[in-house]
Order: sequence, then structure tokens, then C-alpha cells
Amino acid sequence: MFYIGVDLGQKHDYTAIAVLEKENARRINDPRLYMALAPVAPQLLLRRLERIPLGTPYPRIVDRIRSLTHEPPLAGRCALALDGTGVGAPIVDMLLDSRLACDLTAVTITGGDHASRRSWPWVSIPRRDLIAGIQLALEKGILRIARTLPEAGALRKELVAIRADRDGAEHDDMVLALALACWRSNRKSVFSQGRLPGF
Repeated sequence: MFYIGVDLGQKHDYTAIAVLEKENARRINDPRLYMALAPVAPQLLLRRLERIPLGTPYPRIVDRIRSLTHEPPLAGRCALALDGTGVGAPIVDMLLDSRLACDLTAVTITGGDHASRRSWPWVSIPRRDLIAGIQLALEKGILRIARTLPEAGALRKELVAIRADRDGAEHDDMVLALALACWRSNRKSVFSQGRLPGF
């Protein structure tokens, strides 16, 4: 399964897109269980990381996201978490009308203490929880970032700035896109069974 995180920007901040592939837990753990070994957490593999150029019009950003969800092997095997904070509401509407080939969750990033579910497809998540998800995945060794990704160096710089808790970091768009993808990868379905899983 693939998880796409999108942090929206336009004029002063980049729109960043991160695509994670989550290993099939059953495929890696069935042989381990057969040999009486403890199960292991599936790896999160960062397969794609991109920044859309500054000043790109929102309709073109929507087209880029839509086309990504229709690419093999993502088509029909992906879930999208989009930063809907600020100008995100109209973009969410445009994406819902664009016939995405995946599930969409719109995330309002807050400075609060608690996550909450609003009406579909909206949820509110504290920024610190999103960042903590990346830090935890890195500490556990389950998040793998290929050094060969074109934007890997810029992502590393953003991660260092976030870890150092520098408020004046130039950009955090790739970290937030990755954080949204990590967050979504830990939920089977955000809007099933009347509650938000994991909260």
C-alpha cells in the first residue's frame, strides 16, 4: 500500500509531495511466525519526494496530485493525506471533484493538544503529533529514506532544523508532507466505525 502526503504551498512556500510504501505486514511476518520468531513492524519506504515550483497555480497542483494517484503501482492502492490548513479547503473540494484513484483525508494542522475528527474528509491533528510520528519511525528504524532521491538532501536539512526545534527554519514543507504520509500509513481507515483509529 502507498501513502501520499501533500503539504500545500504556492507563492512563498513550496507544495511538497511524499510517497511512502508500507511493506505488507502479513508477507513479512507469516514466515517469522512459522519459525516462532516475534513479528516485526513493516518498513516505511520513501519512494518519491518532490517539490512543485513556487508560483504553480492550484489547478496545476491538483492535476499533478490526481495524475500521481493514477500512476501504476499507486492507482487503487494508495491513500492521500493533504494539509488542508489555510487555503486548503478549496483545494480539497477540487481534489474531491477530480476523481482521485485513492482515499483522501484532509488534515487541519493545529497547535493544540488533541486530534479530532470533523465531518468527512476532515480531521484536525496537532503539528507536534505529526512531527513526533516521523521521529518515532526514524528512531525505530522503520522509516527508510533513499539517499538517491533528488530532494533527500533538502529533506535531511529540514529534519535537522525540526529536531533542533528551530522556529526560523526556511522551509518545512517536505517534513510535513512526509509526516502526513507517515500519519496516514498508521490508520486503516480514518472514517470507519464512528471514531478516528489510533486516538
